[in-house]
Amino acid sequence: MTDTSDSAVEIRLASRPHGEPTLENFDIVDVDVPRPGPGQALVRNTWLSVDPYMRGRMSSAKSYAAPYEVGEVMTGGAIGEVVESNADGLAPGDTVLHQLGWRTHALVDADSATKIDPQAAPVSTYLGVLGMTGLTAYAGLFDVAQFREGDAVFVSAAAGAVGSVVGQLAKLRGASRVIGSAGSADKVRQLTEEFGFDAAFNYKDGPVAEQLRDAAGEGIDVYFDNVGGDHLEAAIGSMNLGGRIAICGMISQYNATEPQPGPRNLVQFIAKRLTMRGFLVGDHFDARPRFIEEVAPLVADGSIAYRETVVDGIRNAPQAFLDLLAGSNTGKMLVRL
Repeated sequence: MTDTSDSAVEIRLASRPHGEPTLENFDIVDVDVPRPGPGQALVRNTWLSVDPYMRGRMSSAKSYAAPYEVGEVMTGGAIGEVVESNADGLAPGDTVLHQLGWRTHALVDADSATKIDPQAAPVSTYLGVLGMTGLTAYAGLFDVAQFREGDAVFVSAAAGAVGSVVGQLAKLRGASRVIGSAGSADKVRQLTEEFGFDAAFNYKDGPVAEQLRDAAGEGIDVYFDNVGGDHLEAAIGSMNLGGRIAICGMISQYNATEPQPGPRNLVQFIAKRLTMRGFLVGDHFDARPRFIEEVAPLVADGSIAYRETVVDGIRNAPQAFLDLLAGSNTGKMLVRL
């Protein structure tokens, strides 16, 4: 198969945002479809991943991942079909996962693309519940937070792609209680009715510390943090002796223009003997085989539910990203081409 279209589209970083990003920070550029050189394959993308970490890469500040350069394509997870190949091991018709991001067409090397089986599961799940998102939840809960049967678990941004999987995995492994926070009444209902959380609250309805204390009863043993800020402070306040905190993200601070104050109750780490550890999923790729072995059957038989918020059209990717940062999604945010 070959691609008959001569036109391609790329989404590039136009400027670095100060505070909240806007559509003006992105350029939508029409380009010619590239042609593969030796050792390369041309992939026509079908799905693009939209992720909170991309906000950090739009900044020039030093971080764990190199910042996007102004004028550079917004790179990240993508899935597509090989339409032309000069690469060993990749043939036209293959479905592949790669990290070349927000473009309709990508040139990939054989060692930078992973073939996936579109018959085993919906291909979009390889960007979500069976991809980096699911692995983040799995490694963060079991390897970083050292979850144990009987633990009470609190998850912030629990209706998101990572948080919803964390809560379900905890329940399946024998958590005594799973509590989630979310930003709307609909999401709160989804957490309890669809994802099986024992309790959930809307953080906009009142102080997080008070709502968590009411929901937690006898306290929490594990906090999976996607938000930071008042959620982290509240979790510390409700932690039991020997509690563990896994820091996955702090979306409440991603658009801050000034350094934000830390939790005011860090002194509780001493008496409660708490531990807190930040992590990156890239440090836990060794967990992927056991993650797939355990989680893929649970997804297949419906034991783990997942949600996707799907936006159609690559030209709508920037707005999808802004919506993600505003919390408008439930589950994984994806762009379908």
